[in-house]
Amino acid sequence: MQQILMMEQNRYRILTTGKDDINKMKVLENLQPASVFKYFEEITQIPHGSKNVEKISNYLVDFAKEHNLKYIQDESKNVIIFKDASEGYENADTVIIQGHMDMVAVKEADCNKDMEKEGLDLEVNGDYISAKGTSLGGDDGIAVAMALAILDDDSIKHPAIEAVFTVDEEIGMLGAAALDTSVLKGKILLNADSEDEGVFTVSCAGGGTVECKVPFQHEPVNGQIFEIKLDQFTGGHSGAEIHLGRANANVALGRILLNLVQNMDIRIISINGGEKDNAIAKLSEAAIAVLPENVDKVKQIVEETFEEIKDEYKHTDPDMRLTTNVLPSQVLDVATVPTTIRAIMTLVNMPHGVQKMSHDVEGLVQTSLNLGVLRTNKDDIIFTYSVRSSKASEKKYLIEKIRSLADLLGEEISISGEYPAWEYVENSKVRDIMVDVYKEIYGKEPIVEGIHAGLECGIFSSKLEGLDCISFGPQMHDIHTTKEVLSIASTERTWKLLLKTLERLK
Repeated sequence: MQQILMMEQNRYRILTTGKDDINKMKVLENLQPASVFKYFEEITQIPHGSKNVEKISNYLVDFAKEHNLKYIQDESKNVIIFKDASEGYENADTVIIQGHMDMVAVKEADCNKDMEKEGLDLEVNGDYISAKGTSLGGDDGIAVAMALAILDDDSIKHPAIEAVFTVDEEIGMLGAAALDTSVLKGKILLNADSEDEGVFTVSCAGGGTVECKVPFQHEPVNGQIFEIKLDQFTGGHSGAEIHLGRANANVALGRILLNLVQNMDIRIISINGGEKDNAIAKLSEAAIAVLPENVDKVKQIVEETFEEIKDEYKHTDPDMRLTTNVLPSQVLDVATVPTTIRAIMTLVNMPHGVQKMSHDVEGLVQTSLNLGVLRTNKDDIIFTYSVRSSKASEKKYLIEKIRSLADLLGEEISISGEYPAWEYVENSKVRDIMVDVYKEIYGKEPIVEGIHAGLECGIFSSKLEGLDCISFGPQMHDIHTTKEVLSIASTERTWKLLLKTLERLK
C-alpha cells in the first residue's frame, strides 16, 4: 500500500505528503478538458512565482523523463520538450508551443500562505477558477498545462512540437532573453500568453528605458521655499493606455515651471514625480526658491497655469489637484541658474506621449515614450523615460532624438532594459489558419490586433528569422491580483481551437 502511495505521489509530483494533500489535488477533476485541468491543478500545487522557478522547472523535466521525451533544461531553468510529428505530419513545419512557467505571486493581507513554499487553494465558482486569498497563476500556467496535455496525448494530430517553457517572464522576459534558440527548428510559434478570448495578438512593441541625467550644480541663496504638488491625475499604463491622451503629472509640472522661469527668477531645490517608467505619472512635486516679494506673483502664475492644464484635460483627468505651500525665508542650497534652466528645458522639450500610429493595425500606437520617473539626487536630476515602438527603426530614431537633445543641453543619457519589437507581417500562415478555425468554432470573426507593450514573441521573432507567430489564450480577469479568475468554458473552447489549428498545420 505504501509503495502504491509513493508511486501515486511521484506520478502527480505532490510536494507534501498525506491524505489531505492528495484530496487537495481533486478540485478540478470533473472539469473539461480533463487533461488540461489535471496538469493545471498540478502546476498550482508547485510554488512558481518569478525567481522561484526551480521546482516547476524540475517538474517539467520529470514530465519529459516519464514520457520518454527529449528535453533541454538550461542554466536559467528554461525547459524545452520535444515531440515527434504524428503520422502524416512528418513533412510539416515544426511548431513551437510556448508559455512561461512563472506567475505573479501575490496574496491578501490576511492570507497566511507562504507562496515561496506552499501550493494554492483552488476554488470553483460557476464558470470560474480562482485561488483562495492569492493570485491564481492562470497567466501563464494554463499555457503550460495545455502544452503538457498535448505532449501527453498520442492521439492528437500535430506536426513536430517544440514546447518551450520560459522563466521570469513577469519580471522582464528574462528567460526568453537568455534562451539559446539555436536548438529550435520551429517555423511557427503558438504563444498562449493572452488573456482575452477571441483576441489574437499579431505584433507587439519593442522598448527600453532611457535615463537623462542633468548635473546638479548647487549654490547658496537667501529666499523662500515655494512648494508645488500635483496629484490625483488619472495615470495608467504607458503601453496599454498611452493612446488615451491622459495628462502626465511630470510634464504638467514642467509647463508650470516654464511659465515661472519666463517671468521671474526662480531656482530649483528639488523636482520629483512618478513611480515607474512604464506608468503615466499621477503625482509630481517641486520645491523652488523664490524672492519674498515674488511669492504672490508665483502663486498666481502657478494657479493660472494649472487651471489651463486642468481645463485641457477635464475629460481625461477630472480629479487632478494642485496644492501649494510657502515656507519662511532662509539660506537655501539651490540649483544654479544654468542647472535650473537645463532641467526645465528638459521637462518641456523632450518628446512625450504618442509619436506615431500604426498604418498596419488600426488603432494601434506604433511609437511612444513616457516620462515615468523624475528624481532629484545630491549630484544630479534624473529623467527616466520608457520608449516603445513596434518598428525597431523608429525606436532607435526616438532614442537618438533624445540623445541629441540631451547633448544640446549638456546632459548624459544611458539606455537599459531593451527588448525587441515583434513587427506585423503581411502574410502569416498560422494567423490565417487560426482565424479560419476560430470562425468555424465560434461562428464569428476574431479580433486581430497588435499591442503597445512587450511580449516574448518579440524576443523569439528577433532570434529566429522568419518565425510566424500568434498569441492567444482563454479568458481571464484581474490577472496579477488576488481576484484573478480563469474561465472554464473559455479554456475548453481555446483547447479545441488549439487542437484544430495543430491539425490544420499540415
